[in-house]
Amino acid sequence: MISISVTALVFGVVFLAELPDKTALAGLVLGTRYRASYVFAGVAAAFAVHVALAVAAGSVLTLLPQQIVHAITGVLFLGGAAVLLMKKDEDEEEIRKPGNQSFWKVSGAGFMLILVAEFGDLTQIMTANLAARYDDPFSVALGAVLALWAVAGLGIVGGKALMKRVPLAFITKIAALLMLALGVWSLYEAVAG
Repeated sequence: MISISVTALVFGVVFLAELPDKTALAGLVLGTRYRASYVFAGVAAAFAVHVALAVAAGSVLTLLPQQIVHAITGVLFLGGAAVLLMKKDEDEEEIRKPGNQSFWKVSGAGFMLILVAEFGDLTQIMTANLAARYDDPFSVALGAVLALWAVAGLGIVGGKALMKRVPLAFITKIAALLMLALGVWSLYEAVAG
């Protein structure tokens, strides 16, 4: 059974952490060059693969004693918050244009770009942490994949407008504060439990 509260929490944390990421910029660039639906299909498939891998890794952590899991996830969340706070603005990367605009070429380019760029990325590590923290793989996977798809859709369709209205630095700070709070809470539970 899916927990709406876990799904919503995971969605919020992953959504905010992914917004300032380079893949949102990559989606924006691809979306301006190609048919949005083709780009989204490839990007969405790559994110689904990443979430499945992250949730599987996080589920393995649940086999450890609960206090150790809380301590590990607390430290990793604090590390993630530090990475976000120290992150420099990323430049838009030049993305190679496929020779033709067919569905398979465009979605394949989007899939490969995200598959490579997101491997071991902060949001993938966060998803693994959340899967370990809540021991609810389906709720975590649903929240994470919906958040990643939402950011991809925003990046592909309306990224320029969003970035003009909401400063990237503000979004990054909100995501870092959420991760900091989750890290402190997890460490508290490790010590108190």
